[in-house]
Formats: sequence, C-alpha cells, structure tokens
Amino acid sequence: MLDTTKQSHPAPPQDEPGPRRDEPRGCLFALSQPPLMIFLAVIGSLLLMASLHDLLLL
Repeated sequence: MLDTTKQSHPAPPQDEPGPRRDEPRGCLFALSQPPLMIFLAVIGSLLLMASLHDLLLL
C-alpha cells in the first residue's frame, strides 16, 4: 500500500482509548471532589435546618 501522508513523523500510537489530556473535565468530575461535597453538605444542612425552623417553630 502506498504511503500518502505528508507528515515527516507519524502520529504516536495511543495506548488506551480513554479521555485525552487536553480535554477539559466535566461538571461530574468537579462534584466528585471531597471538599466540594463537604461544603455542599454543610450548606444543604444549614438550609434544611432553617426551613424546618421556619415551618415548625415559627
């Protein structure tokens, strides 16, 4: 078969078909970080306590 590429160096072989390094990571990766999940849990619990206080005690 004839080599019709115009490149001087061929592309390096890819070992695994996973995500490329230059692609940005998505929102689900950010949500999987432990400090962010702790922060969101604290904020959620504060909102829950405030709403229960408004509903039951006022």
